[in-house]
Amino acid sequence: MGDDSEWMKLPIDQKCEHKLWKARLNGYEEALKLFQKIDDEKSPEWSKYLGLIKKFVTDSNAVAQLKGLEAALAYVENAHVAGKTTGEVASGVVNKVFNQPKARAKELGLDICLMYIEIEKGEAVQEELLKGLDNKNPKIIVACIETLRKALSEFGSKIISLKPIIKVLPKLFESREKAVRDEAKLLAVEIYRWIRDALRPPLQNINSVQLKELEEEWVKVSSAAPKQTRFLRSQQELKAKFEQQQAVGGDADGGGDDEEEAVPQVDAYELLEAVEILSKLPKDFYEKIEAKKWQERKEALEAVELLVKNPKLESGDYADLVKVLKKVVGKDTNVMLVALAAKCLTGLAAGLRKKFGQYAGHVVPTILEKFKEKKPQVVQALQEAIDAIFLTTTLQNISEDVLAVMDNKNPTIKQQTSLFIARSFRHCTPSTLPKSLLKPFCAALLKHINDSAPEVRDAGFEALGTALKVAGEKAVNPFLADVDKLKLDRIKECAEKVELVYGKKTGGAAEKKEGKPIGKTPALSGTGGDKETKDAATKPGPLKKAPAVKPGGPPKKGKPAAAAGMGGAGAKGKKGPETKEIFESELSIEVCEEKAAAVLPASCIQQLDSGNWKERLACMEEFQKAVELMERSEMPCQALVRMLAKKPGWKETNFQVMQMKLHIVALIAQKGNFSKTSAQVVMDGLVDKVGDVKCGSNAKEAMTAIAEACQLPWTAEQVVAMAFSQKNPKNQSETLNWLSNAIKEFGFSGLNVKAFISNVKTALAATNPAVRTSAITLLGVMYLYVGPPLRMFFEDEKPALLSQIDAEFEKMQGQTAPAPTRGISRHSGGGGDDGEEEEQEDVGNDVVDLLPRTDIGDKITAELVSKIGDKNWKIRKEGLDEVTSIINDAKFIQPNIGELPAALKSRLNDSNKILVQQTLSILQQLATAMGPNIKQHVKNLGIPVITVLGDSKNNVRAAALATVNAWAEQTGMKEWLEGEDLSEELKKENPFLRQELLGWLAEKLPTLRSVPSDLLLCVPHLYSCLEDRNGDVRKKAQDALPFFMMHLGFEKMAKATGKLKPTSKDQVLAMLEKAKANMPAKPAAPAKASSRMVGGTAPAKFQPASALAEDSGSNTMESKPDPKKAKAGGASSKAKGVQGKKVLSKPNLKEDDDKSGPIFIIVPNGKEQRMKDERGLKVLKWNFTTPRDEYIEQLKTQMSSCVAKWLQDEMFHADFQHHNKALAVMIEHLESEKDGVISCLDLILKWLTLRFFDTNTSVLMKALEYLKLLFNLLSQEEYHLTENEASSFIPYLILKVGEPKDVIRKDVRAILNRMCLIYPASKMFTFIMEGTKSKNSKQRAECLEELGCLVESYGMNVCQPTPGKALKEMATHIGDRDNTVRNAALNTIVTVYNVHGDQVFKLIGNLSEKDMSMLEERIKRSAKRPSAAPVRQAEEKPQRTQNISTNASMLRKGPAEDMSSKLNQNRNMGSHSETTHTVPREFQLDLDEIENDNGTVRCEMPALVQHKLDDIFEPVLIPEPKIRAVSPHFDDMHSNTASTINFVISQVASGDINTSIQALAQIDEVLRQEDKAEAMSGHIDQFLIATFMQLRLIYNTHMADEKLDKDEIVKLYSCIIGSMISLFQIESLAREASTGVLKDLMHGLITLMLDSRVEDLEEGEQVIRSVNLLVVKVLEKSDQTNILSALLVLLQDSLLATASSPKFSELVMKCLWRMVRLLPETINSINLDRILLDIHIFMKVFPKEKLKQCKSEFPIRTLKTLLHTLCKLKGPKILDHLTMIDNKNESELEAHLCRVMKHSMDQTGSKADKDTEKGASRIEEKASKAKVNDILAEIFKKIGSKENTKEGLAELYEYKKKYSDADIEPFLKNSSQFFQSYVERGLRLIETEREGKGRIAASTGISPQMEGTCVPASTHTVSSSIGNTNGEEVGPSVYLERLKILRQRCGLDNAKQEDRPPLTSLLSKPAVPTVASSTDMLHSKLSQLRESREQYQHLDLDSNQTHSSGIGTTLASPSSAAANIDDLKKRLERIKSSRK
Repeated sequence: MGDDSEWMKLPIDQKCEHKLWKARLNGYEEALKLFQKIDDEKSPEWSKYLGLIKKFVTDSNAVAQLKGLEAALAYVENAHVAGKTTGEVASGVVNKVFNQPKARAKELGLDICLMYIEIEKGEAVQEELLKGLDNKNPKIIVACIETLRKALSEFGSKIISLKPIIKVLPKLFESREKAVRDEAKLLAVEIYRWIRDALRPPLQNINSVQLKELEEEWVKVSSAAPKQTRFLRSQQELKAKFEQQQAVGGDADGGGDDEEEAVPQVDAYELLEAVEILSKLPKDFYEKIEAKKWQERKEALEAVELLVKNPKLESGDYADLVKVLKKVVGKDTNVMLVALAAKCLTGLAAGLRKKFGQYAGHVVPTILEKFKEKKPQVVQALQEAIDAIFLTTTLQNISEDVLAVMDNKNPTIKQQTSLFIARSFRHCTPSTLPKSLLKPFCAALLKHINDSAPEVRDAGFEALGTALKVAGEKAVNPFLADVDKLKLDRIKECAEKVELVYGKKTGGAAEKKEGKPIGKTPALSGTGGDKETKDAATKPGPLKKAPAVKPGGPPKKGKPAAAAGMGGAGAKGKKGPETKEIFESELSIEVCEEKAAAVLPASCIQQLDSGNWKERLACMEEFQKAVELMERSEMPCQALVRMLAKKPGWKETNFQVMQMKLHIVALIAQKGNFSKTSAQVVMDGLVDKVGDVKCGSNAKEAMTAIAEACQLPWTAEQVVAMAFSQKNPKNQSETLNWLSNAIKEFGFSGLNVKAFISNVKTALAATNPAVRTSAITLLGVMYLYVGPPLRMFFEDEKPALLSQIDAEFEKMQGQTAPAPTRGISRHSGGGGDDGEEEEQEDVGNDVVDLLPRTDIGDKITAELVSKIGDKNWKIRKEGLDEVTSIINDAKFIQPNIGELPAALKSRLNDSNKILVQQTLSILQQLATAMGPNIKQHVKNLGIPVITVLGDSKNNVRAAALATVNAWAEQTGMKEWLEGEDLSEELKKENPFLRQELLGWLAEKLPTLRSVPSDLLLCVPHLYSCLEDRNGDVRKKAQDALPFFMMHLGFEKMAKATGKLKPTSKDQVLAMLEKAKANMPAKPAAPAKASSRMVGGTAPAKFQPASALAEDSGSNTMESKPDPKKAKAGGASSKAKGVQGKKVLSKPNLKEDDDKSGPIFIIVPNGKEQRMKDERGLKVLKWNFTTPRDEYIEQLKTQMSSCVAKWLQDEMFHADFQHHNKALAVMIEHLESEKDGVISCLDLILKWLTLRFFDTNTSVLMKALEYLKLLFNLLSQEEYHLTENEASSFIPYLILKVGEPKDVIRKDVRAILNRMCLIYPASKMFTFIMEGTKSKNSKQRAECLEELGCLVESYGMNVCQPTPGKALKEMATHIGDRDNTVRNAALNTIVTVYNVHGDQVFKLIGNLSEKDMSMLEERIKRSAKRPSAAPVRQAEEKPQRTQNISTNASMLRKGPAEDMSSKLNQNRNMGSHSETTHTVPREFQLDLDEIENDNGTVRCEMPALVQHKLDDIFEPVLIPEPKIRAVSPHFDDMHSNTASTINFVISQVASGDINTSIQALAQIDEVLRQEDKAEAMSGHIDQFLIATFMQLRLIYNTHMADEKLDKDEIVKLYSCIIGSMISLFQIESLAREASTGVLKDLMHGLITLMLDSRVEDLEEGEQVIRSVNLLVVKVLEKSDQTNILSALLVLLQDSLLATASSPKFSELVMKCLWRMVRLLPETINSINLDRILLDIHIFMKVFPKEKLKQCKSEFPIRTLKTLLHTLCKLKGPKILDHLTMIDNKNESELEAHLCRVMKHSMDQTGSKADKDTEKGASRIEEKASKAKVNDILAEIFKKIGSKENTKEGLAELYEYKKKYSDADIEPFLKNSSQFFQSYVERGLRLIETEREGKGRIAASTGISPQMEGTCVPASTHTVSSSIGNTNGEEVGPSVYLERLKILRQRCGLDNAKQEDRPPLTSLLSKPAVPTVASSTDMLHSKLSQLRESREQYQHLDLDSNQTHSSGIGTTLASPSSAAANIDDLKKRLERIKSSRK
């Protein structure tokens, strides 16, 4: 047992691999328990066992194996990752379990296989089981068959693919083993259960005895449709439904869930092998078939007949064969042969199916014309042939040919054609029989039902009845308007009898034929559909409630029910009566009088023809009253209008009576059921009066009312015909005017353009100009609907007239046709939706149909065809030229082009490329000339053009692509995607063909709303393209991937990878995942279209718009309403296809009423995709001088998926008022739809740029109003504009800054200011700079001013690309010819001067003398105004954010704007503003002023204490420059507040303790009085600088001075601290302190706290306590961003400076901890961008490794805690604040944040709330541990691979360096010895390499910036620092850094003035970024003063001591600062003495 105890201790997974079977057994048992316990399917525990499961099932010990199988089953059932093991485990089960003697083992093996199928791995399992069938061991074969049978019986034939199983069945029946044969029989019976007779053909050839046995078994199979009983994981809702039904007690009615669960009808055809027959044709077939003897021809045909009996034929080029068969059918005199040829065609069509479609167009007319034969066997053969051919194509494609034959004179042909149409209709569904098809067919059939031959009439009735049954009454009734009652009843009777293909009961041979998927009709299972349809039709009542019926109720089949029930349910009482009224017969005058007398007062009737006009007028008034009161149902319209027409009728002479009469006609038409008969009574009179000056408008009103009652097309035709049959030109022109308006009101639906055009032509030729003008206006209106084709009708008009027409069309260009406002409610029973839809559809087709087309068939002679095929290329070219000229002459042609297609096709592969190109251009012409009819040639001519895309010549490919596009424009994409042709092309391994074709598909697919299912056939080839050798092919394939997925869905695409090699499969799946993320949304069906796709047949209620949904229930992607969705309760409110737009729930709501949904729809990744498209140049870049149409169209398309349809219509309306409306709506929805607005922001901004080009001011004002609100919202949301959004919007906004209107300019400026809050000011600068180049002087001036504002607000760093370049550019405008521009340029540069000082002149470069003098003059003027000083100081602090001083209002911009632009500048500009080395001029002005006053005025210097401070608070006015009288008081002379304060502050830094104490006392006094403290605003930095100068002075000088009384020093300290505490209690002032100053202040205070000398003083303790208090105040009250920033910089400096004491850093960190505690309250007022930039710089200087080397762990903990707290407070948003960091990779900041974020996400529930440093660091460690394994695994994978081994080693080295404690042992221990040593060797190599490089870098590391500063420092410093290095080797650069810091501490400048690099270079690469110390500023001030005064004063001071900033010397003595202060003091003394 000793052994036992050993393995008992092992973990489970190791036990399972143990060599002892007992150990394994125990392992399996425990694993089983474990697997049942883990309840998280994604638990990492599962992954441990991934590699072991195969061993579980293949264990060599039988006992252990059983347990292993149980555990494996539990694993597969519960583990998320189990799918990865499918192949190996299934193969293990087949080979090692199925051969076991124990039944239990087999059982478990079978269960495991089924479980894999349940977790969606059916294909892999099936593959292994089929492999098992080839095993030699019969036990295994039997078990495999049994498993397949079980799987099929439980999962059904949808999931288990039957084709491969049926293929092997015959082989199994031949097995020698009886057990195998018996099992195969059971399997065959199971398959039969699912697919019925489709199984017979494949098993036809097995042993007859077996077949007989099978037949007997099959008979016993129950006839009920089998049901799936076990469900995949993805089918859980189906499972629930199934269980529910079981609970209820079985399915109540089999038809119920037909759609959902019924098995897809398996087509025997699919299970067959295709046979190749072309090569088997007899060699002499083509000679024989042309032979003279009929017997020979018969032999040839019989040979073909034999071959085509094969049920499935291999696709190939059958064109020649079809051609000869067609010739036999059409021309052969022997009727027997005709029948034989027809049979051959039937066989071909049946065997080729869809692939025969391309030949259908040629054969159909021939067969139809051959129906003139009377012989029954011929007729029958022809019928069979045409029916078979119909199934290979669509009705749409052959409609032209069929309609052409309908007018044939031969009655038999007419009869047979009608019958054929009837049979064809039965195969249609409402979606495949749209109105556009019904219309011509119904028109032709209506002629047939009035035919003289009864058989023709019967056939016509049958066809119409079928149409009625298929499409529903609602769709067909409009075409039957003029049919009388008897005939209508007959049609309905036929409809009752019709049995639809999709409604038949299963079984029977007929079903076999009709079960095939046909054309575009989905082959749904047909159980019980017909019965339901009838039910629904007969009782339309329940239709409304249909969705509520219990599962299994009949009306659930949404489609037919909806269609049939429409007539009853949707009519709403309007259509019903109206339809009857239409057939109103003419009444005699007597009947009319009788009817009228019943409703009109007697007096009225008598006075109708009175001689007195007044009586007639009275009579009319009574008549009108009576009409107004009548009910619709009681009004005898015809009688009333006949009364009105009675003498004098329309010849009425009195205009008042006439007006009344016309008005009454209008009333009757509106209020009654007005029929066409009534209309004809009055029409004549109306047209006669339409031109009358007084009555015209009434006549038009009446005509409009009639049009509304009788439909416009009919009314218009009557009216126009009447107008042109008379001579009155006024009537003609007014009629045309009326028609123009009517078309706008009613829409263009159903108008007979041809008739109008002939009338318009008459009008255009009229002599009267008014008639011509009206005609041209009418053409303009028609152009709105018809578009450019309209012009073709008028090509032959006179040029002058044509130019007028063109001008009218030009006016209409770009406008959209208005939505019809009238006539809708009446025509569409179902409500507005359908009426409009009908219209939209008709218009497009009508116009093209109306064009007069020439038949060029007879011009395509045999001679021409042979020319085109000639051997000599020149003759071929002649032939092609002829074709070109034939098409050119004809302009528009009929689809009949004889033998041309075949001839042209052969030219597409001509060896002469010039001819290929010529052929392509002919085909392009052909497409335009033939229009949509070109559809029928897609297969035989279009596809060969695609082949040309593979040509090696670029220009040929381009021509082919243009041709394909021209065709696709006419045909739409469906024809191209149907069938296998496209996939065959893609299969060819031609790289050119592949990349062109994929590119074309990628362009076309996204625009389609649905695609044929055949697109799936292209997918395998698409996958092979993804791995093509050619890079371009791969790229194109990747681009096309998302668009394929958009239509096919991820699941289908993923499933298709099943057939790939495992390596390819993984790659392709990865690409699919990627594409899934970029998958665009389907184009939204316009709201109207939802009904159109379904053929407008279902009432709106049943339009789930799921025509686009990829639903699991349908095996086709054709449009079809899906009843599953309609069940939900009618209006499945947001159908998937119609991108989130509501489908109306009430059938007759107008479209306009649906404005309730969101106006912006969020499309995931929509914006990213658009930007990607723009970058990839898939769409136009938004860049133009004026917007062209293609830009507008593109924007419209992009918006269609994410903007509500109705809003988009408003936005792109031709009328500006609609734009205003749209803007109002957008403003209204701005707050409520923030996310939507942000997701469509790029589109909204682009649309607004279009509005900037409108001339209408109101729109512009509204747009600007919207923009202001929008940018406010965006800044609240902390959104940042993307580059794409900015570049497509800002330039256009800047154009508007030059508007002449003041208000607009002001608005635009305000918007520009707001934009700085969401887009960096420095980037704005570049755009505005571009604006200064405009030709518009106003724009130039405004842009310059704006630039000035930017510099003023954000400092010099805003200037791009460099301040120098920017200023030079601005300065050029000083010489502008426009005065305002000159002024603006000067003002801007003065502003810069105020910020930047004299350096401006250096940056500007050379200016002409004139310009320079203007500038100097302007600068002088601005400097003279003393009040400018405070203003300037206010401007000089770009750091001030919270509080804008009172002086701000004096800035050039208004106060409000100023606020907004200053407020958030930190976010954009970052902390660069402090690093500027430019010198603020704090002290200069005051001292100048004082010193310049040399002696003209005597002024005594009074004792300071006696200041009267009240005068300080005068309002700041510009004082007059008068010299005042002598005054005894200092402050009288300095009545200017600012200079007084400046003066007092300058005394604070005095070397004399008393002076300083007095100054501090004065300031303290001011600060303590609330009302006066405000005066200090703007002087805070200045005061703080003076204060810490004084602190430094005390520290360095006074404390060291033995002579000084230490009490004096304590007093001075307490004054300083007291006044500072006063200052930091006033928050508004405290916030003005800038970062640099705060840094130095904190440095001073902390130094003081650590000063041991102070502690020794008596009151020293007290001083330190008060300093402590002050520090707390500073931390709490200063601007939080500035103080945090200052502390971070201070910490960085203190850690770098080896000289500073660790205690100092510790105190700085304590301050930081304090700040961290305050963060939760202050986080919102902090500019995170700037803080993160500081942290980034800190982490750059101190990477984590370096921090870890610090003696204390304090710094790293501080930093982590700060970051952790920020992350906790901001959440993921923190990552949006890294905008100011140029290169995020320079530090670990971003990675660290992501880690913390990820961790906090994982830890949300846990206690991650410990804000202590421990918590933070611990959490981080944990997070990294979890990731370590994954990262290392990835790295080792790389090292192991050939290509990436180097990269892997480098990564491992980096990783070890970063995480020195990482343990890579476990990864090495599993590998070979060789691999281990290889890894170690590699790491050593890298180490030596990098160390070497590092050392070199260190030794040469003097950056150019430092060269100027390489001055030897005093030895004392160097030695001290060496002492600190602990003997490490240190390069000189380290010393340079230290030296730099020390110099800065002492207030020395770090570079010579003249070689100081430009600003930007200092900013972009600071070796150690530091905040410019304020001491620098002071120094340079002093030095400037000194230089400027040197010529007057002779100073005794040594120049080296004071003029330190100019020369690069170092001051060894620490009292240098004191010397400077002394200098200042002495100068002040001198000033005093000179004044005495």
